[in-house]
Amino acid sequence: MSPIRPAAVVVLAAGEGTRMKSATPKVLHEIGGRSLVGHVVAAARELAPEHLVVVVGHGREQVTAHLAGIDQAVRTAVQEEQKGTGNAVRTALDSLAEQGTTLDGTVIITCGDTPLLTADTLHALAAAHENDGNAVTVLTAEVPDSTGYGRIVRDGGGAVAAIVEQKDATEAQRAITEINSGVFAFDAKLLAEALSKITTDNAQGEEYLTDTLAILRAAGHRAGAAVAADHREILGINNRVQLAEARRLLNDRILNAAMLAGVTVVDPASTWVDVSVEFAPDTVVHPGTQLHGATRLAAGAEVGPECTLTDTVVGENARVIKSVTEGAQIGPGASVGPYAYLRPGTKLGPQSKAGTYVEMKNAVIGEGTKVPHLSYVGDATIGEYTNIGAASVFVNYDGERKHHSTVGSYCRTGADNMFVAPVTVGDGVYTAAGSVVIKDVPAGALAVARGQQRNIEGWVVRKRPGSAAAKAAERASGQPEQGE
Repeated sequence: MSPIRPAAVVVLAAGEGTRMKSATPKVLHEIGGRSLVGHVVAAARELAPEHLVVVVGHGREQVTAHLAGIDQAVRTAVQEEQKGTGNAVRTALDSLAEQGTTLDGTVIITCGDTPLLTADTLHALAAAHENDGNAVTVLTAEVPDSTGYGRIVRDGGGAVAAIVEQKDATEAQRAITEINSGVFAFDAKLLAEALSKITTDNAQGEEYLTDTLAILRAAGHRAGAAVAADHREILGINNRVQLAEARRLLNDRILNAAMLAGVTVVDPASTWVDVSVEFAPDTVVHPGTQLHGATRLAAGAEVGPECTLTDTVVGENARVIKSVTEGAQIGPGASVGPYAYLRPGTKLGPQSKAGTYVEMKNAVIGEGTKVPHLSYVGDATIGEYTNIGAASVFVNYDGERKHHSTVGSYCRTGADNMFVAPVTVGDGVYTAAGSVVIKDVPAGALAVARGQQRNIEGWVVRKRPGSAAAKAAERASGQPEQGE
């Protein structure tokens, strides 16, 4: 049977989240490379709802701009005052009605601070709701400790009779371990009717969505429940401690999936991976590694220890050790590090090398070319099977503009070279150590660009008499040291 397509999914994301103690709206805090509300929207989008509405309130400008950047099809509805979850849902339905939308079918209500909730669980909730013919279905969970949660009280037929909050529960009800997640499936038309009957007759003076259960049951409709397979999915985030706990749970979920798909993660406890990272089988990730953004590891790639890769593509059988990369492409069989820094626009060809203490930016490195150590390559193109000597610098900035340099294939450049852009070095060129290359070099030439060496004999003894250096020089020359 094909998954049920909801008429709408409504995400409640208007709360302030004061316990986060942050200038950033709670739902914009991130775990696994995605905001809390971003995780919820991604899960909801997998249900292919006809409409996806996020209710915003606190920090609405930031939240709305963020949503537009991650999913342009998301609609937002503004809850001007936080008057409860029932009011928030009515705000979403009113927003759709103002656009001429009449909902018919299932409406899923979820929360913007539940990043661990999966699309599979939402599919199961929608299926249980429609298969059981419920007016409302509550997503519930069996938890080890139900303290502080609303308890699910069922009747003799297994239907949900009530959701009782901790402060209102009897001793017997407090012993119940099935709790309310705050996620619901409703019949759209019955939801609208029930919302019109909610009152603010409570201590907080707010409209509670949970009151719709009693309203629907009183009208003769059935309220059911779908139990989440893993109670950790429904965890909401209210403070930084819970944020860290959710980050660890999500990271474990990502790494477990990767390992089951054929990836070796040597130490999952010290490895952090975003949800957007992609792995091929037989990749190896060593301890202390962080993989972010659109990073992709091809088959046989090996990363770590102690690497941070962001938006980086690592080719087959490439190796990255103790390095930082961002927006880089590392070709098959290439070698990076230790202590390399590859910045955006860097493209390493097959079997190439960016070695120890090498920094690159906007650099295209050809197949088999090596930049072994202590060098900066910026705004440059280097051909195939060239070797760049140690301590070389591509001088690309004149104080106002960046300029490009080109070095050909099969070149051997000396140590401590400066290539002052714009400059072109032809194929098969050699350059002398210590050269400052400011003019184009034709193919096959030897470029020597340094001052003539001049030795001033006897200078140390004359100018630094009595020094350790002068005494050493005198001993080496066989002359008696001064004062003997």
